[in-house]
Amino acid sequence: MASPARRTLLLCVNDVRGASSPSSHHVNNFCPRSKPSFRQSRVRPWAASRQATIRYFSNSCLRRREAEPSPQAVEGDQPLIDRTRSKLFKDADEAVADIKSGSTILSAGFGLCGTAETIITAMHKRGPDSLNNLTAVSNNAGAAGAGGLSPLTQSGQITRCILSYLGNNKKLEQKYLSGQIAIELCPQGTLAERIRAGGSGIPAFYTPTGVHTFIQTGEIPTRLGPADPATKKSVVLEAGKARETRIFNGKTYNMETALTGDVAIIRAWKVDEAGNCQFRYTTKAFGPIMAKAARLTIVEAENIVPTGSLDPNDVHLPGIFVDRIVPATVEKKLESKTLRSEGGSASDSSNEKPEALIRRDRIAKRAARELKHGMYVNLGVGMPTLAPSFLPSDVKVWIQSENGILGMGAYPTEEEVDPDIINAGKETVTLVDGASTFDSSESFGMIRGGHVDVSILGALQVSAAGDLANYMIPGKVFKGMGGAMDLVSNPNQTKIVVTTDHVDKFGKSKIVENCSLPLTGARVVSTIITDLCVFQVDRTKGTLTLTELADGVSVEDITKKTDATFAVAEDIKSME
Repeated sequence: MASPARRTLLLCVNDVRGASSPSSHHVNNFCPRSKPSFRQSRVRPWAASRQATIRYFSNSCLRRREAEPSPQAVEGDQPLIDRTRSKLFKDADEAVADIKSGSTILSAGFGLCGTAETIITAMHKRGPDSLNNLTAVSNNAGAAGAGGLSPLTQSGQITRCILSYLGNNKKLEQKYLSGQIAIELCPQGTLAERIRAGGSGIPAFYTPTGVHTFIQTGEIPTRLGPADPATKKSVVLEAGKARETRIFNGKTYNMETALTGDVAIIRAWKVDEAGNCQFRYTTKAFGPIMAKAARLTIVEAENIVPTGSLDPNDVHLPGIFVDRIVPATVEKKLESKTLRSEGGSASDSSNEKPEALIRRDRIAKRAARELKHGMYVNLGVGMPTLAPSFLPSDVKVWIQSENGILGMGAYPTEEEVDPDIINAGKETVTLVDGASTFDSSESFGMIRGGHVDVSILGALQVSAAGDLANYMIPGKVFKGMGGAMDLVSNPNQTKIVVTTDHVDKFGKSKIVENCSLPLTGARVVSTIITDLCVFQVDRTKGTLTLTELADGVSVEDITKKTDATFAVAEDIKSME
């Protein structure tokens, strides 16, 4: 147990029962070397009245505070944080009025789930003349239409983004490809850990994510210029940054630096007047970690409650990390409202379906056989999400979604739709009994740490050695890697299964000798399932073996449609 002198450094109590209460005398006796400071919180006219706030500090802490320069001297023209005043602000317009141009904004949310729409609207209202040259740190930078940071990127107020995924936001993708905005791509788990490190005072860390990819070499351009008329290729105005690497126990790791911001903007379900926050389900993906990594945090609250209304066990973000509270007045937006069919599956397997859907179901049905009862499984966006609908009724798996779910269920009915419960594809989902939700740093700790048994992902290309490329076609497609690089970062502990059509829409093989597209991971894939066959990969030797065939498909068919050398198993089986 800590000594009494040590306790005086740790203890900071807000006692709303008054200076003469027995509790306050008890605390003072507990810290005999401390001199209690009593101060009355000054509240704004619209804030609820409060009793005196009592805080106890050690003498050394008090001397340190007296010796430190004032906030104005330290921060210059940055927004002032005055902890003697109420954290309640009348509205978002007032709360963002002193945000400066050139600031770095940490914008919470995953897709449109948990985004601070009210605060973003207020920032947009200030216009590019008043607020501009912003750097935004966010997992996504808004949806293809409206919502999220889209108003600020389209108005030109944001000139630089640090994010992991653009998705189908074609307007933002085009702004990048035409050189109108700078984008630093960062794997989702690395992004979360960089933010967490920034809020924890850790300047840098090493991670296996992105090793042997363009992340390590810095080959993803940050800013492009106009296309060269002769080559029709964009000029790189700002190159990406190569990572320093180090080897631990024979394995290579990238060094990543911490991320901090001037202002964090987050949305919470319940916030008390002390700033304690409670989030619902997947809205906590980035909110708690971003609040800790910013100099100033503004939270928009769906419900503002008196101090003491929240059970301490329900506080996901302590008030010390929150500086300003505003009411949430803009309604939540749903990026992808997805409902389940009568049978509860993602697709109807009747014979009248288009050929493409028949192929998808064949692949998903075979992928389901990779999942065993009790496994913890992560499913990538698209085709991989179909696999659970083909599991036998007696096989139950725990589905992990990287945005912060363990125990993801089926798509909801109309009555079950909840905008605060979405999957990694931003689709509405449900939770099974025993499910849990958590922030992104927790989620990717599970993933990088190898606690997930199987991860099923899509692909643009897969090599004979198990290299995977699934996030980028230079000059054409710039969606970002999202969490894929993290998902393949520990293939010795988490089996990586790829599900993909055997050929692309042009008839070109997606199974190749060597990937020509930027890698998501090197030698990470163990099993490849296509609409025609199944390959097993020996990642150590870098070899490919054909083990299963679809009905009506011959080895000769596979040879003609595969641009990679492969062996044929002696006991080749049917994949049906």
